[in-house]
Amino acid sequence: MSQHPRHTGRSEWQRVLIQLSPAFVILIAGIGFLWHTGLWYVLVGQEGEHMAEEERVQAPELEGGIEWLNTDTPLTLAGLRGKVVLLDFWTYCCINCLHVIPELKRLEADYPNALVVIGVHSAKFPNEGASENIRQAILRYEIEHPVVNDREFQIWRRYGPQAWPTLVLIDPEGYIIGGISGEGHYETLHHVIAQQIEKHRAKGTLNEEPLQLALEKADFQASVLSFPGKIVADPDQDRLFIADSNHNRIVITTRAGTVLDVAGVGESGHSDGTFETATFDQPQGMALDNDSLYVADTENHLIRKLDLTARTVTTIAGTGQPAFRESRRGEARNVPLNSPWDVLVENGILYIAMAGPHQIWALNLAHEEIGPYAGSSKEARIDGPLMDAALAQPSGLASDGTNLFVADSEVSAIRSVSLNPHGTVSTIVGVGLFEFGDQDGQGDSVRLQHPLGIAYHNSVLYVADTYNHKIKQIGPSLRTSTTFLGTGKPGLHDARTGHSGEGAQFYEPSGVSIADGKLYIADTNNHAIRVADLGTKEVTTLQIRGLDKGGPEAQGSPVWPNLKELSVPPQLVRVGQTTLTVNVAIPTPFKLNPGSPLEYHVEMNGTMTATGLRTPEEDGQFPIEVPLEFFGDETELRVAIGLVYCKDGEDGVCLMQSLRWTVPVEMGSDGEGGLRIDHTLVPEWPGG
Repeated sequence: MSQHPRHTGRSEWQRVLIQLSPAFVILIAGIGFLWHTGLWYVLVGQEGEHMAEEERVQAPELEGGIEWLNTDTPLTLAGLRGKVVLLDFWTYCCINCLHVIPELKRLEADYPNALVVIGVHSAKFPNEGASENIRQAILRYEIEHPVVNDREFQIWRRYGPQAWPTLVLIDPEGYIIGGISGEGHYETLHHVIAQQIEKHRAKGTLNEEPLQLALEKADFQASVLSFPGKIVADPDQDRLFIADSNHNRIVITTRAGTVLDVAGVGESGHSDGTFETATFDQPQGMALDNDSLYVADTENHLIRKLDLTARTVTTIAGTGQPAFRESRRGEARNVPLNSPWDVLVENGILYIAMAGPHQIWALNLAHEEIGPYAGSSKEARIDGPLMDAALAQPSGLASDGTNLFVADSEVSAIRSVSLNPHGTVSTIVGVGLFEFGDQDGQGDSVRLQHPLGIAYHNSVLYVADTYNHKIKQIGPSLRTSTTFLGTGKPGLHDARTGHSGEGAQFYEPSGVSIADGKLYIADTNNHAIRVADLGTKEVTTLQIRGLDKGGPEAQGSPVWPNLKELSVPPQLVRVGQTTLTVNVAIPTPFKLNPGSPLEYHVEMNGTMTATGLRTPEEDGQFPIEVPLEFFGDETELRVAIGLVYCKDGEDGVCLMQSLRWTVPVEMGSDGEGGLRIDHTLVPEWPGG
């Protein structure tokens, strides 16, 4: 038996039926279940049809979790009598666990009333044991079944799995049907669940009343970005490319945050076409090559190409189906891929961090051929010749022109992969699958925790040390590691010039890129892009202008830095056309910064009604007047303004401020012909 749980990919479902004696059943119930090559079985003879009542194994109760999510009350197997229950033992770092989620969604859609899926989250990394971080993973991967935080492994120990993911099926009377590890078992589970439903419906022991859940997404409002995974800064032109992963699109902005273009309609799918019609599914890494942007379309298991001039999206590699066991070379469009997570172009070759099979792949862009380049597909940290070496869920790529540098997430390591096809794989820092932490230093003493992003600049690697919520500097030649930014605690806090980055906080950053002395960070769980000055370590949050969650000038909620929420007493207005006037008084000696536009948004009952930008130098200052039209009886307005104001002199300073008012509005014949909001700014320094 291995010392630690392990990750498994797909395992063959062997239809071997083991007849268990009553004494052996009791033994299994006491010490755990039978394991063999990634599968374990408590198999009831002929799939349960002929086993005696006393030979069945009662499923252990779901006790010991520290918190339940996606439900407002803890669940028990006793309370779920009459339901087929499927337990999913998972941890959100594990790529195989992520592959199981779509299979679970299919099963939930197949049997919406008879089946209850419960995620048992037994964390590998310490960061994953926090319930709030699991909540973010639930939102990110759009999980809609209950999840229990089994941080202390109490439920795990009762059931006895040895690998992530493991699935356990329980019948409507609370008895174990069987279990299986790995991914790719939809057909088997679908068949067995259908049999159980038919059997217990006939017995009258099936409960088909829908289970009412309180989903985490009910309290979640996506901001202008949603879990951005990766970012590419163009060093030659004023452009940023942002993988707005949970909005299923690629956002292109200036380096100051003004939106230039958006590729993707925002819905999950795999359609090629124009920027306005194409679809993606959880895109991650990108690579810029002249007027082409290559995208790792992760959940589609595809590589896509964006023609930035023609504004089109084309699939160039993958079949759209995951390759559970294949690692073969061939024509790019005919070879299935498995969770491509990052890409990098070097000398006409697109290198791909293929997280699913734990390999680096190479796509010859001229000949349109693809195949494995490095990694045996064994999940481990093994150095050596390219195809003999082992990687573990590679998730980020960088290059110095001689070597690829790989953020090898599951071994919490940074690896070096030679660009010479006769070269080797070596380890810069990192030890193994279960050796992780937050330790600066040199060589084997260094500890990271599930790094996902990496960038190379001036002989230094900048690493998104994701689960430590930090940015690390790695010296590849001396094998050194130092903390560059981050406190180690999740949060959203900028750092001002002159403070050496002190106090800057991030929340599971996943992507980094460098241009013009700036480090651009995809701060994933903060739904933000952060900008760090490489010299001063000043950290700011990029304010993206001209974009909402549905696309440029579509509906949604922007990110409002230094937001102050305000309220206004109920207003009585007449039905029909009216004008909203907003006047913000700025105290002397401050004045609006002429180079920073005023941004305003007006929502009426949650729907964007008016939005705009005003340049103080060209359009004047306050007041802002917005035409509105009211119908019905009651309306709630949400009025938001973002501005920058400064004062000159020796103690000159510029402050960024966002204000948002909630305005209840009632309609009546004796109401006013307009609405007005007046406010006087009180200068405040963020964080002090």
